[in-house]
Amino acid sequence: MTVELNPEQQQTYDLILRNLQEKLGDDKLRGLLASNKHPEVYWGTATTGKPHIAYFVPMAKVADFLKAGCKVSILFADLHAYLDSMKSTWELLQKRVVYYECVIKTLLECVHVPLDKLHFIRGTDYQLNEQYSIHVLQLAASVSQRDAHKAGAEVVKQSDSPCISGLLYPLLQALDEEHLKVDMQFGGVDQRKIFILAEEQLP
Repeated sequence: MTVELNPEQQQTYDLILRNLQEKLGDDKLRGLLASNKHPEVYWGTATTGKPHIAYFVPMAKVADFLKAGCKVSILFADLHAYLDSMKSTWELLQKRVVYYECVIKTLLECVHVPLDKLHFIRGTDYQLNEQYSIHVLQLAASVSQRDAHKAGAEVVKQSDSPCISGLLYPLLQALDEEHLKVDMQFGGVDQRKIFILAEEQLP
């Protein structure tokens, strides 16, 4: 049964979903809004190179989330960047994170979006702790090689002789939702299979 929203909640709902190609978990979003809770959402980007003009696309959506009153966490997935065919060296990770934060803040300021509910976090700030590592191993023990490969097929660089790190990548992204304690994850349709993996495997 569809959860009914009052006009203000419906307006927030419409703004959150505006211009999205697809949505998963619509009933959960409606339930959050009906309880007068502003959802917490995260968007992750692997720090693999220079941000370019296409970053305006996700930033336009991040702007919608902020205008809707959501708390938004932007995850700089530095560990993911290393795991994806080592597109970034360890030495470059710190500098790239600083650069990405400056670029993203500037993009959002250009479209006059308030940044008081915007937070930045590095993956390595929590992905190297003991509890996260235990969860990675637990997930690795329950997800088949086939399913891990399938989940990351459109995100992780493919090759004839792939590294095991490519199989870990989708598991880490699935766990990020849990460890960032967010209600929603925003991403491209290329990540859909990772979202489904998270739905199926996480508590």
